[in-house]
Amino acid sequence: MPDYFHGYAVVGLVAVVGVLFVGVAFSAGRLLRPVVPTREKMLTYECGVDPVGEGWAHTQIRYYVYAFLYVIFAVDSVFLFPWATVFDAPGFGGITLAEMFVFLGFLTVGLLYAYKKGVLEWT
Repeated sequence: MPDYFHGYAVVGLVAVVGVLFVGVAFSAGRLLRPVVPTREKMLTYECGVDPVGEGWAHTQIRYYVYAFLYVIFAVDSVFLFPWATVFDAPGFGGITLAEMFVFLGFLTVGLLYAYKKGVLEWT
């Protein structure tokens, strides 16, 4: 039983050390940085250009749709690599093959839906 909780103790200790490290780093940064507020420092910063006009800008939604589709297929490729290693293990061939085809089927249905809605057309 002690070996079982030893793994959790190590994870807990690493988590506590990580939180303490972040806390110490932020505290040191707050204590060591110079604090000299000026009127110019309080202005809105837009990539080095003085802010002019409204803050409202129109962006085409299709860019976000393409980014979302990219993320979906990037996640797909992330799942394909571990699947390929498990597929090679003895005793997992048929089950993992069926599971991957179900997964790829869901992605195919999503891609066909996007194509049917005209999302993939650049016009």
